[in-house]
Amino acid sequence: QVQLAESGGGSVQVGGSLRLSCAVSGDSYRLDCMGWFRQTPGKEREGVAAIYTRGGGTTYYADSVKGRFTISQDNAKNTLYLQMNSLKPEDAAMYYCAADNCVGWRPLVGGMDYWGKGTLVTISS
Repeated sequence: QVQLAESGGGSVQVGGSLRLSCAVSGDSYRLDCMGWFRQTPGKEREGVAAIYTRGGGTTYYADSVKGRFTISQDNAKNTLYLQMNSLKPEDAAMYYCAADNCVGWRPLVGGMDYWGKGTLVTISS
């Protein structure tokens, strides 16, 4: 069974940086569409960043994080990363990684096939 496990969350000062990781295990060879989402209480889940690993790894970003966040994978494609820089208070959320087999996939949109349990990011000032 495919499993996604996020790590790297924590408390960061405004303007600081944090790198989230998502370990991918199981039969995931077809899960070439991956992304990061975030959610705060009372708000809908928001697509933050996505990557299409076929054909060179095209990336997509929400306007709110463009230029500050970077999504990437390691060479073995066993780990998904989200590098977050210049963090703002509104970036505080539970961050989830997700994977999809790309059938009917749309970047930054929910409905992914597999989800991690999340890692919490808080912002201090």
